[in-house]
Amino acid sequence: MNLLLLSNSTQYGRGYLEHALGTVTGFLPAGARLAFVPYALADHDAYTAKVRGALAGAGIDVRGVHEGGDPVAGLGRADAVFVGGGNSFRLLSALHRTGLREALIEAVTGGLPYMGASAGTNMAAPSLRTTNDMPIVEPPSFEALGLVPFQINPHYLDPDPASTHKGETREERLTEFLEENDVPVLGLREGSWLRVEGDRAVLGGERDARLFRRGTAPRELATGSDVSDLLRVRAAFDTPA
Repeated sequence: MNLLLLSNSTQYGRGYLEHALGTVTGFLPAGARLAFVPYALADHDAYTAKVRGALAGAGIDVRGVHEGGDPVAGLGRADAVFVGGGNSFRLLSALHRTGLREALIEAVTGGLPYMGASAGTNMAAPSLRTTNDMPIVEPPSFEALGLVPFQINPHYLDPDPASTHKGETREERLTEFLEENDVPVLGLREGSWLRVEGDRAVLGGERDARLFRRGTAPRELATGSDVSDLLRVRAAFDTPA
């Protein structure tokens, strides 16, 4: 498979996709017809226009899968697909409703380049169980696309030792996940991404990542690290420690 999984699409102080634009345009085929999946936000037209504007200078032809009435047919005409960020529960529910979940799995495992950001990166994992979102809708299942066999936590936030907030930190939440599931979780800080080409996976971007596994302390992974071993893990859900 050919995947670019971004932690975020907007970096503080920069425009949409600007922080990763060189990587994005290098990933997409020259002059690509890009199918954009806007279902993580409510206004599909405005979201598609934002992506179109961000990529226009690179000669990428962006078409929302909602345009034309048949999302699956729109995907079939594309040279690559971009699944945008927003609410992961709303996104997955729409993928089920439109038939795009199965169509994406078939197309991407068949070689169609897949780019995700935030919620779109969550979709590449086996399950929604490590998302940060509020479940504003109830999808038929938590099963996502399973393009990689491990979980990803986009927008990973480190604990703030100066904070007086008494809610759980992201690290505590992911530790709780591992108490119930034996599946590695890759925490992608903002500004970072994962590039998968066939059987090779490499971290990219401006910031290091953090890897969580059951039974071991979280581990820092420097940008540029080869994490291809994660592509060979076997996810075991609902297996309490």
